Amino acid sequence: MKQIADSRHPFLISLGERVRLLRTKLSMTRRQLSQETHISERHLANLEGGTGNVSVLILVELAKAFDLTVAQLLGESLQERAAQATTSSKTIGANRHGRIALIGLRGAGKSTLGAMLAKDLGVRFIETSREIEQLAGCSLAEIYNLYGEAGYRRLEREALRTIVSVKEPVVIATPGGLVSSEDTFELLLRQCRTVWLQAKPLDHLSRVRAQGDNRPMAATRTTQRAAIDDLKSILESREPRYARANIAFNTSDYDLATCRKLLLARLQSD
Repeated sequence: MKQIADSRHPFLISLGERVRLLRTKLSMTRRQLSQETHISERHLANLEGGTGNVSVLILVELAKAFDLTVAQLLGESLQERAAQATTSSKTIGANRHGRIALIGLRGAGKSTLGAMLAKDLGVRFIETSREIEQLAGCSLAEIYNLYGEAGYRRLEREALRTIVSVKEPVVIATPGGLVSSEDTFELLLRQCRTVWLQAKPLDHLSRVRAQGDNRPMAATRTTQRAAIDDLKSILESREPRYARANIAFNTSDYDLATCRKLLLARLQSD
């Protein structure tokens, strides 16, 4: 079935993520938060899903429940996003310089389709992971061993900044976990037209195995069922951010040649 781009407002998506994170940190159920704020569970569910209308009074009640000020509830990133919401989308789009970035879990088809799209569009194809390795002077595995997760994320952000600093049309394949770093993902959204490539769990697993790499589904070393559960858990945690892409496209719906043709058509028509 053909996917459509997410119509939710980016500010509401980010606010929903923030509220859900704060609630989880305090080990509060949605029902408990509802009782504390007098906001219905249904409205809270919509809010956390990025679809609920938010008034100033609701923000005040939520802030009180978390023992924060409204400014602390929003945080700097959300305040900046609220300010950006007043900026014309045409102005933002004009700064993207024809850059297309593919996001999604490993095995969605970012590298394969990205190279094909770049060829069809006559532009350069960039693998962010290769840029990170070049920047660090070592492999991804060595980066993690030497610098850990935090060090890898810093290199990832620096590599992306280098990529987008060149004002030229390119197709970029991004690491699946790039969306985990809010600052890096915000940079990507500002500077690129984004495409969320999706796939069925079994397709993810088979493609990753074909690459000889079990990341991020470490459970592939045990059972397939455990691997799928691991994948679903990762996707659930990242899906709200993946869903902020300009276009969503499921690569399991068609064969590779058809995916190439249809995605190119979407990019040229949207």
